[in-house]
Amino acid sequence: MHEIAAELPRKRVTYWQAFPTWLRIAGLSFGGPTAQIAVMHRILVDEKKWVGESRFLHALNFCMLLPGPEAQQLATYIGWLMHGTRGALTAGLLFILPGFVSILALSIVYVLYQQVPAVDAVFFGLKAAILAVVLQAVMRIGSRVLKTRAMLTVAIVAFLAIFFLHVPFPLVILAAGVAGLIGHRLAPLWFPTLQPHAKQGTEKVSDLKIEPGEQVNPQVVAVRATWSRTLFVAAVWLAIWWLPIGLVALIFGSDSVITVQGVFFSKAALVTFGGAYSVLTYIAQEAVHRYGWLKPAEMLDGLGLAETTPGPLIMVVQFVAFLGAYHNPGEHLSPLAAGILGSVVTVWATFAPCFLYILTGAPWIETLRRSQVLSAGLAVVTAAVVGVVLNLAIWLAVHTVFRTVHESSLPLFGFKLHWLTPEWHTLSFGTLLCMSVAMVLIFAIKRSVLVSLAITVGVGLVWYAVLGTR
Repeated sequence: MHEIAAELPRKRVTYWQAFPTWLRIAGLSFGGPTAQIAVMHRILVDEKKWVGESRFLHALNFCMLLPGPEAQQLATYIGWLMHGTRGALTAGLLFILPGFVSILALSIVYVLYQQVPAVDAVFFGLKAAILAVVLQAVMRIGSRVLKTRAMLTVAIVAFLAIFFLHVPFPLVILAAGVAGLIGHRLAPLWFPTLQPHAKQGTEKVSDLKIEPGEQVNPQVVAVRATWSRTLFVAAVWLAIWWLPIGLVALIFGSDSVITVQGVFFSKAALVTFGGAYSVLTYIAQEAVHRYGWLKPAEMLDGLGLAETTPGPLIMVVQFVAFLGAYHNPGEHLSPLAAGILGSVVTVWATFAPCFLYILTGAPWIETLRRSQVLSAGLAVVTAAVVGVVLNLAIWLAVHTVFRTVHESSLPLFGFKLHWLTPEWHTLSFGTLLCMSVAMVLIFAIKRSVLVSLAITVGVGLVWYAVLGTR
C-alpha cells in the first residue's frame, strides 16, 4: 500500500501553501551564500521535495553565471519554476525583506546612539572580527579556483592592479572575463571551467523534464526561449529598475545624493561577480574616497551588521547609502528621512537587476549551463576576485588597526603607484587583540562566523569596560 501511495502523483502546491515556506527560508538566511544555499537545499530538496537534486544544481549553476547574490537569485528562480512571475517576486523579495528591515532599524540606532559607550563598544569588537571574516572569504574563494598557476597569476595581477595602481574594479572584472574566454580556448588546462557545486558530467541533460513529485509548473517549464519574449521582458524590467531612480532625480535633482546613489549602486549591481566581497572593494573605495559618504571604520561596522542579520551580505550597501544620505540630506529632507529614502532606493537599484536576469534568462538556462567557455570566463573572474577581496582585507585592516592612515603615491613608468602609510603611534592594541581572537576562533578552532563575532564582541566589551578606550 505504501509503495502504491508513493507512486501516486502529488497534488501541486499552491502559491499560498508555498508562501510560509519562503518566509521560513528568509528567516533562516544567515551566514552567507553557502549557508543560505544549504538551507534552501535542505528545505526545498530534502524536506519538501519540491524540486529534484539535478534541477536544484541546474538552477544554481545558472545563478553562478550572473552578477549579484546567487542565493537570492536561486530562490527567485525556484519561485519562478513553481508559480511563474508571481512566485519569483515572492521568493526573491521575501528573501531580502528580513535583512532590509533589520539593517534599516540598526542603521537608525547606529546614527542616533553611536556615541553611547555600550553601543560604541559593541561595534569596536565587531569591526575587528569582520577583518577575520574577510580573510576567510579570501581563502574560501581561493581554494575553489586557484588550482593552476595561470589562475594564481590572475589573482596576483588583480591584486597588484587594484591595490597599487587603483585600476577601476569594473575594468579588472572585464579584463579577467576576456582573459578567461580567450585563455580557455587556447589553453583549457590552464584555464579550467568552474564546477563549484557538482562534478562535471554528473548532471542530466534531461534536467528540464519534470521528475515525479516535483512541484514545478509545467506551463512555466515549457516557456520557449525566444528573442521576442526576452526583449519584451527585459524592456519591462529595465523600466521597473530605472523609473523610480528617474522619479527621484526629477523630484530631488540629478545631483542629489539619493539620485547619485541610485545610479552608482545600479552600476555596482552589474559587476557583482564572485560574491559580495568582490564588489565591496569598489563600493568601499568609491563611497569613502570619492563621495565621502562614510569612513573606513563605518564601512566595517556596516559589514558587521550585514554578517549578523539575515539576507545577502550585499545588503551592506543599504547601510552605506543610509549613512551617505543621512550626512548629506539636502534641502528637502531631514537627515533621517534622507537616510531611509537612500536605503530604499539603493536596495531597489541593487536587487531589481536580479529579477531582470532571472525572468529574462531562465528559459535560456540549458544553453547557458552547457557553455564551457562562459563557465571558464566566470572561473577567471572569480580568480581575479580573490585578489580584489585580498585588497579589501588589507585596506580595511590598515584603516582599522591604525587610527591615522595616509595614502602615498609615486609616478612610475607613466603610471602612479599608490600605497598606504599608517602612523605607527596610532596603533590600536584593543583592535589588534580582538582581531587576533577572531582569527583563532575562525581559523584554528573552526567556530562559526556568528559564534566568532559574538565572542569577539564580548572581548571588545571587556577591553572597553576595563580601559575605557580603544
